[in-house]
Formats: sequence, structure tokens, C-alpha cells
Amino acid sequence: MADIFLVGMNHKSAPVEIRERLAMDPDHPSKLFQAFRASSNIKEGLFFSTCNRFEVLVVTKDTELGLQEVLKLFSNLGGFSPSEIEPLIYKKIGPDAVRHMFLVASSLDSMVIGEPQILGQVKEAFRLAVQNKTTGVILNRLMHRAFHTAKRIRTETGISESAVSVSYAAVELAKRIFQDLKGRSALLVGAGEMGELAAKHFIKNGIERLGVANRSLEKAIELASSLRAKAFGLEELGELITHSDIVLVSTGARDYVVTYEMVKAAGKKRRDKPLFIIDISVPRNVDPRVNKLDNVYLYDIDDLKGIVELNLNHRRMEALKAERIVEEEVYKYMRWIETLEVVPTIICLKKKAEEIIESELRKSRAFVQKLDDEERESLNILVRSIAEKILNDPIVFLKEKSGDDSLQIYIDVIQKLFNINQLKIEGKMSRGE
Repeated sequence: MADIFLVGMNHKSAPVEIRERLAMDPDHPSKLFQAFRASSNIKEGLFFSTCNRFEVLVVTKDTELGLQEVLKLFSNLGGFSPSEIEPLIYKKIGPDAVRHMFLVASSLDSMVIGEPQILGQVKEAFRLAVQNKTTGVILNRLMHRAFHTAKRIRTETGISESAVSVSYAAVELAKRIFQDLKGRSALLVGAGEMGELAAKHFIKNGIERLGVANRSLEKAIELASSLRAKAFGLEELGELITHSDIVLVSTGARDYVVTYEMVKAAGKKRRDKPLFIIDISVPRNVDPRVNKLDNVYLYDIDDLKGIVELNLNHRRMEALKAERIVEEEVYKYMRWIETLEVVPTIICLKKKAEEIIESELRKSRAFVQKLDDEERESLNILVRSIAEKILNDPIVFLKEKSGDDSLQIYIDVIQKLFNINQLKIEGKMSRGE
């Protein structure tokens, strides 16, 4: 029986300067796929590489030999010596490898639990392996079950619901105040990366109008064009706040860019409409006194981090539910793996039954030819139904004994009883079956 195992390193086992050595060679995907195909021991293989992990998942005839082959691959790709690589990697064999794969695809092994990007990265890794023809029935089934597990966890738990980044938290807070962001207007003050990310989240959540104000008008124009927004200079800030529902401030200034007087003046023109201001700058760029004004809600980066931490705790609780789902799916997959050993015998049983049916129908050709099309079809259905019912009990028995220590004895007995011991059992299963 073939063995599944995984060898990898991630953000927990090795620092980034070590991990990046594995992916530095732009030709590393083709080298890995070539090595999989060249090995007489590795039956199937795939790998996935992200900023936080580099992992190889294979099916082999000989696990020990396979481990040595994969370690050699790691060493060659990263220029590591065997003594250097050993402490930095982890090895997962059999159900542990399956469990790890399900945890990774479900974002339960990520730096940020529940982050959505990893599933897409795993799917892309699988697509690449299929394209390079290095997967077969075992890994195809494993990966599809991994995707199914990830979907179950996403729909049956709340692991992906809460914001776990400052930019996501900003959107979540805005939703609490306005309930629905559709039709609202937002203003991004500054052209920093974190502010840009938050602005993109706001757009995805229905913000209708977005403005970008920056000290450098050129930078404001550049960012605004990527966001399909309007660009402004900081001298227009007071008027812009008057016409905005949400103001996100993220600049490198050392003093207050949004002043108490500016917001107070804007508030009079807004006629008590709520104004949500998020200051993710360090040092702060919004005068804290702004929070004392009626209908103005000011949050700084520490407020957002508090929300992120609360949400992380929520995700950790949901992760416990998710891990139970993973265990259930691992059990189902390993049960399926156990049935593979009986599949060749089952195929031969069915093949022999089909050969007997065809042979007996040929002997009865004179009688069969007297029947009309409908009668011949009824006869075909009848004889095949009888054959299926005769074979059903031994097939069910074999499947139930999958994983049993005495399975090979049962296989041998059934082969002898049905005289299929001389047949070449190849078990020609189609890919992905």
C-alpha cells in the first residue's frame, strides 16, 4: 500500500531568510515536478510555496526512501547541508499528513487563523501539479477533500467573520455606526499602504464616493487613479470633511493634520449627520478632542487593535469547532484510502461477471435474436441485475474489512472462490475517482 507523507517548513519552524532560499530559484517548480516524474519511488507529488511556508506532499512506495528523496530536493533547492535542513523541517506521515493538509487549506495553520488567501494558494498549487501530471487518484481525492473541508469550516463556523487586521477592523467599525455602507462617502487622508488597504476594503463594502487628500497632490492623483477616486490637496481638507461620512487618516505627519476646529466647523455644516473618523497614524494625526464633539466618532489605532484582539479570540474559539470538522474529514478520507486495497479485486469480480454475461448471451444468440429490441433490453437488465446481486455481498464484505489486519486473507479467499486469482489485477482507476 502506498504511503502519503509531507515535508515542509513554515513561519514557525524556520526564519524567512531560510524559507526564501527554497523559492529563490525561479525555475524551482519545474525542477520539483521533474524530480517527481523521474523518481521510480514517488508515485504522486505536489508542492506549495507561500511567503509563510514551503511544503512537499507525495505518495510513495517506500516512505523512508521517499523522505530521503524529498530532503535531497530541499537541500538542492536551498543549498542546505543535511545537518542544516533537519532542525528546520517537519515531517507528517499518513493521517498526520492528511490532517495537516486539511488544516492548511482551512487556514487553521496560518499565521492569522481564518485568513482567506491560503485556500486560493493551495488550489493554485494543485492546479499546477495536475497541469504537470504529477498527481493521481490519491492526491486528487485528498485535495478535493481538503477543499471540501475548507468550505465546511467556512460555512459551519464563524472563523472568517471577524476582522483580524487594522484595515478590516476599520470597515467593521464603520458598519456598526452606519449599518450599511452603500451610498456613503469616504475620504482617505494620506497615501500610505495601510490606508490604501483600508480604502479598498471600504470600496468592496459599498462605499459610493471616495476622495484621496495628500500633502503631495501628485501622490494623491496616483493613488486615486488606482482606487477610481478623486484627488485633493490637504488645503481642501476642511471642506472635504464636511461632505464625507467616513474619514480615514493615515499620514507620516508629526502633528495633527485634522484639528478640533476643522471638525467642529464641518460639524455645523453637516447638520448633526454622524461623522466617523479613523486615525491609524503613529503618531496620531487627529486631535483627540474631536471625540468630544456631538455625532463625531473617533477611533485611533489602539482602539482598532483592541477590536482585532477580541476578534482573534473569537476566531480561536471557532477554530476548536473547525478542528472537529477536520478530524471527521480525516477519518472519512483514511477510510477511503483503506478501501483502495480491495478495489482491484472488486474490479476483477465485476469484470468476470461481465465476461460470463457476454459469453452466455453469445451462446443464446439464436434465442436472443428472436426477441424484439424492448425484450432484448429487458433481458440485459435482468441478467446484469442478477449478477450485481450475487456480487453485492462479497463486495460489501471486502469493503467492511478494509483496514482489518486479516484483509489480505479475505482477498485471497474471494479470489480463489471466484477463480480470479490468475487474473492480472491492475485496478485501472481513472484519475480523480
